[in-house]
Amino acid sequence: MELHSPTLSAAELEHWKEQGYVSLGHVVAPTQIEALCERIDAIMLGEVSYPDMRMQLCPSAGDAEKARQTRSFKGASLKYRKIEQLERDNLFLAYMQCALFADITTKILGNEVSCYRAMFMNKPAGQGVLLNWHQDGAGHWGLTIAPQVTIWTALDDTSTANGCLHIVPGSHKFLVTPGRDSLGPEQIAVHAPLDKQLALEMAGGEVVLLHNWTLHSSQANQTDRPRRAFSTCYLDAATRHKETGESFPQLFPIVPQVVVGPI
Repeated sequence: MELHSPTLSAAELEHWKEQGYVSLGHVVAPTQIEALCERIDAIMLGEVSYPDMRMQLCPSAGDAEKARQTRSFKGASLKYRKIEQLERDNLFLAYMQCALFADITTKILGNEVSCYRAMFMNKPAGQGVLLNWHQDGAGHWGLTIAPQVTIWTALDDTSTANGCLHIVPGSHKFLVTPGRDSLGPEQIAVHAPLDKQLALEMAGGEVVLLHNWTLHSSQANQTDRPRRAFSTCYLDAATRHKETGESFPQLFPIVPQVVVGPI
């Protein structure tokens, strides 16, 4: 398997700037992706745990209360919808800090880069939640610097059948709904009609670089296998939360630090 070089080409950077996305193919060896899959399954099953990690069970698990995102483990299940703060895990952190991602963020954001959210997203077999058309960060993130860079990794093969990402190329150049992430039916008809949509069907381990404002959505999983993915939003390290003044975990430059291991 051919891996992407550790640098983003000028043509790829220009494609991202103009189209709001660029496909990067495979970035790391399959064994590293397999290790991430094993680790996230272990976290979902409670075999590996981190205190107060943000977690949300998929509504398909049948417990409405546990389908709210909170800082608590919801019980052993492979039907988690979201798990955040994965920068706390050494395997996910090492992946987030790989050479290509360092090069990408340096070229777009500068030398000092933080992480707003490192998030596992899951559409369990035969289930999963429909994700409406939206632009990440257009609504209520409350950041002093608008987010630009999301790196999205398919942990499993993705297809239209299991709820792959659909995007609208070029839609990142303005906010469709300033102050609100999600689009209404009339806005979808104008900004995301079928003839503008692109289905990003990807093999497990493949990566796409997205602009946060690129319109995207995904359907439910109609197959008998999960559709797991990992997404990281990279920020200029000077970014703060407007209300709290909070900064965010530093990813680059990589500095020696103590990573708290799983319990």
